[in-house]
Amino acid sequence: MNEQLAVHGARGAEVGTGIGAAGMLAALLRPGIAVVEQLGEPTDAPLMAGEEQAVARAVPTRRLEFASTRHCARQALAALGLPPVAIPVGAGREPCWPPGVVGSLTHCAGYRAAAVAPETSAGSIGIDGEPHEPLPVGVLRYVTTADDRVELARLAEQHPDVHWDKLLFSAKESVYKAWFPLTGRWLGFGDATLTFDVPSGTFAARLLVPGTRLDGHPPLTGLTGRWLVDCGLVVTAVVVGPATQPQDVPDHGPERG
Repeated sequence: MNEQLAVHGARGAEVGTGIGAAGMLAALLRPGIAVVEQLGEPTDAPLMAGEEQAVARAVPTRRLEFASTRHCARQALAALGLPPVAIPVGAGREPCWPPGVVGSLTHCAGYRAAAVAPETSAGSIGIDGEPHEPLPVGVLRYVTTADDRVELARLAEQHPDVHWDKLLFSAKESVYKAWFPLTGRWLGFGDATLTFDVPSGTFAARLLVPGTRLDGHPPLTGLTGRWLVDCGLVVTAVVVGPATQPQDVPDHGPERG
């Protein structure tokens, strides 16, 4: 198993950067967010007390996915100077982070990652990794709006080397993971429509449902994120600024250098 642990800032987001799979999410996230990315299929990732119940009836592959992402998370927490803790599952199947910490997990075949930050650095984080391949036949209509499909057609014509359907799917997963901790509510695939900017490697999600927040801050109306395609993977990330920042303007993260 090849493993990388680092606290990185953004280094760009574009097709074929040559960054390497073990540094893709680190390339998208700002300084102060600890990122751990693992390649290969781990064979030993023990669970902690409080985690076992969530996968007690799961098949072995699901247990390994669950355990290995939490292994990543504990190493990411260590990068923040925090001790290892259990990361149980909440009522919405979300990972429950220790007090004062926000984070996100992702896994796909041969890749898993965790990103965590103090609440003083980020209000929420959403990350997602997927194989860079087309969505299964018949799935597209369930995960897109009419506006999304127009956007996908535009992108496919201009940049046919990217599986934009899978990239959009990943971006919506990251949007949801950043949305849920702030609102406590489900966000369906049809509840946001996305647009992509290729030169900057960014995307913008326009929310089609009320974004009322649990903390009483102004509602979310949109979220922005960054994306990268390389090494046979698609990765996406969304970071919402901390609660001390105005939240009516989506957080764009660091500028590209």
